[in-house]
Amino acid sequence: MPLYHAPTTDFQFLLKDWLGLDAHYEKLGISDFDSELANEIIAQGAKFALDVVAPLNREGDEEGCTLKDGSITTPKGFADAYQEYVANGWNAMLGTAEYDGQDLPYTMAVPVHEMLNAANLSWRLTTMLTESATLAVTKHASKELKDIYLAKLISGEWTGTMNLTEPHAGTDLSLLSTKAEPQGDGSYKVTGNKIFITAGDHDWSSNVIHLVLARLPDAPKGVKGISLFLVPKFLPDASNEPGEANSLSVGSIEHKMGIKASPTCVMNFDGATGYLVGEENQGLACMFTMMNDARFQVGLQGLGAAEASYQGALTYARERVQSRAPQGIQNPEGKADPIVFQPDVARMLLTQKSLIEGCRALSLFYAKFMDVEKLGEGQEKEDADKILQFLTPICKAFMTDMGLETTSLGVQVFGGHGFIREWGMEQLMRDVRIAMLYEGTNGIQALDLIGRKLTRDGGQMMEATYNAFNALVSDIQDSEAKGLAQGILDDWRASSADCLGMDATTAAAAACDYLAYSAYSLIGVLWYSMADKAQASGNAVLAASKMKTRDFYMERILVRRDAHKAAYKVGPESTLAISGNEFDYL
Repeated sequence: MPLYHAPTTDFQFLLKDWLGLDAHYEKLGISDFDSELANEIIAQGAKFALDVVAPLNREGDEEGCTLKDGSITTPKGFADAYQEYVANGWNAMLGTAEYDGQDLPYTMAVPVHEMLNAANLSWRLTTMLTESATLAVTKHASKELKDIYLAKLISGEWTGTMNLTEPHAGTDLSLLSTKAEPQGDGSYKVTGNKIFITAGDHDWSSNVIHLVLARLPDAPKGVKGISLFLVPKFLPDASNEPGEANSLSVGSIEHKMGIKASPTCVMNFDGATGYLVGEENQGLACMFTMMNDARFQVGLQGLGAAEASYQGALTYARERVQSRAPQGIQNPEGKADPIVFQPDVARMLLTQKSLIEGCRALSLFYAKFMDVEKLGEGQEKEDADKILQFLTPICKAFMTDMGLETTSLGVQVFGGHGFIREWGMEQLMRDVRIAMLYEGTNGIQALDLIGRKLTRDGGQMMEATYNAFNALVSDIQDSEAKGLAQGILDDWRASSADCLGMDATTAAAAACDYLAYSAYSLIGVLWYSMADKAQASGNAVLAASKMKTRDFYMERILVRRDAHKAAYKVGPESTLAISGNEFDYL
């Protein structure tokens, strides 16, 4: 298995030099936080990822999870690692101080989340869903529910889940059939079946808090008739400790292509006691608080797996000696040269590196606006919300697409050895494949972007996003780079505006290509901005690396943008022309 080391130098450069973390915090009125504290958190997070979580990755994949007598056991060491995680306060990073959270800015937490995904994606999943559930409870639950559940979720003493999908209702939640019957004491009896429930049961915590979508009697049809309920595995007793077992159970655990160490459950609710979160029939809006947070976090899964694969591929390419480099002998003392000097291997490594570092910049740029949305005021806060809404489907879809591409390249760099399990490269590729599917498939993300976030919004979210990126361009010191970045950004803005008049069918056919076009364009702007800032960083190696990687991205990766733009502009006719047995000639 590749030994993962967190890219702390890149994190520190991006936060301090590129994003200007100290000025960012001062502007938000949290000057007691600074880049020095961020560096310490990153260093400690890197140590935890390397020493505690990463060593469990290979063994967890081999061992998997087991279900016996209704209870799930996770692989050896997983629960112990979680207890250490909780004891050290990592689970409480983003929790509100009112319920004993640390209220850290997202810009401090997101690097740690990337590290955990890179070290062990299966292990990270349970903590990720707990954070998302905590956010939904924080924003939508009554004070009574918060007082019982929130401190336990924030600390990590209890974990949380998201229960949306049913066997017959995946993307189309209007088909959802789980029922909730009101009781005289203000509780509800929840009955139904949910599938694909991450960490629906496990041996990490004393209680599992399920957030479940269900319908009330006589609720409106479709998605307008869905409510959200909090359903604990154990009902808290008078001391707020796990008491009577609730009427729910694990039907089975899924046998999956990857993330085998994460318990993915079929959950059965048989008149389980639950409590309404938010207003009746407003459950989907409440759940989207959790879901949108999870979508960004899933994007970080793609980024983390990509970084782990890149590190493994780079180490192997430096050590593996085969043939002579076509540009001349590079290892005169040996019989052959390391394959890192082969142009095609260098191409694969630089494809990984340019996409990873571009997506890392995107994730931290996103985190900056999460800080603003949480702590800012007035128009600044409103604009941050628009930017986050627009960038969420891009982060989720592109960063997970990128994760699969780069982990596949990691396997390719290893050649035949990459296909062998003992090297660990194929596991990274298997694990990250799910990230393109859950929390809304990447096709759904693309439809969300072009449908809800662009055309239905009349371009307002796009304009707010343009202005945010334009501020980066305005700060570029090199005049040539500034002009080139402005050209990319203005082309994206004009092309996006052209999409506003698309009908629903045309937009649906264009969606995936428009999302990819947008991602490649915006990451191109980020690369010009990053490389420019790196020249004044005081780190000569980093400055040279950023500039050279930027040039590779512009010459070899950004050109993909043009193909996606050409594709989405042709319309839906050829996409919809074939029907019936024309697909298969039968």
